[in-house]
Amino acid sequence: MTPFGQPAAAPPAPRHTARPTAKPHVGSRPPTYDAEPTALPPADPDALDDLVADTVLDGARYGACVLRAASVRGDSARYRGEPRRDSLLTARFGAGEQALILVAMATGARATPGAHRAAAEVCRWIGRAVGRSHVRLAEDIRAARRGDLKSGLHRLTDRSLGRLRAGAAEQGLEPEEYAATLRCLLLPADPACRTRVFFGVGPGGLFRLRDGAWQDIEPKAGEVAGEPVVGFGSPPAETPEGDRLTMDLGIPTPPTPYEPSPGPAREPFRFRASVARPGDTLLMCTDGLAEPLRGEPELPAHLTERWSKSAPPGLAAFLADVQVRVKGYADDRTAAAVWEA
Repeated sequence: MTPFGQPAAAPPAPRHTARPTAKPHVGSRPPTYDAEPTALPPADPDALDDLVADTVLDGARYGACVLRAASVRGDSARYRGEPRRDSLLTARFGAGEQALILVAMATGARATPGAHRAAAEVCRWIGRAVGRSHVRLAEDIRAARRGDLKSGLHRLTDRSLGRLRAGAAEQGLEPEEYAATLRCLLLPADPACRTRVFFGVGPGGLFRLRDGAWQDIEPKAGEVAGEPVVGFGSPPAETPEGDRLTMDLGIPTPPTPYEPSPGPAREPFRFRASVARPGDTLLMCTDGLAEPLRGEPELPAHLTERWSKSAPPGLAAFLADVQVRVKGYADDRTAAAVWEA
């Protein structure tokens, strides 16, 4: 034991190299806005529950994975004193190895007064729906019942977004004036189950860092992309590794000239279920981060350097990574990353 007030012995050498320092920005020029928040959103003294924090940060370790999640107000909203339109929900349903972890994120419609409320409400509604069905969902994931998962999650998503449309009608708004995208991850706590399930509606990003290279694995509308999961149906035929699976989304076909339109077109449901490999990092994010990841090569290169270490980043380090700025991209950013042991 080292006596109080005496210098301690030198700690052992770390097993891996230090994590590179996060950069304030990438690209040829710095962004226009300040790097830190400038103006607070206006507050109503009779509606203080409506206030949205500039930044939300969360994380956990379950089964074979480590989760990090963050939602950050964009540079433009920080400058203009507008609330964060992105919402983030992380929740555990159940206990022990039977538990199911949900990460839900949503983005409210641009230039609408209640955008932040719509995003928060759809996250809460999908959270309630998943929570009430978590036992069956966890069983379907472990048993690889792909069809049941896809159809069940599609129904839960439709109901949640339907409640959002009903809320618009109650407020006398058009559906597009009180709307939000929705993106979700389901992670079983069972260490023997490495199936990761993504589902949602609307734009954003789903990426995988594997063997030091980023893969854009966002499923396109009308198809499921990814390697086959045992028991989840026949392997796809396009590539030996199984890159694509086509599925029936149950979306109504366009009306004939003799039939009335069923209403405004809705975003298609997106679904992906795949088995993670040790060492993978799975990243789900809203469009605010997906766009610069696809548009500025320096950003994914920087994150590769930061995240290709033996240990996942801590909460503060992950937040610094999510906040690396790129000129021309000033929207809110919400991201959840899963490191596989």
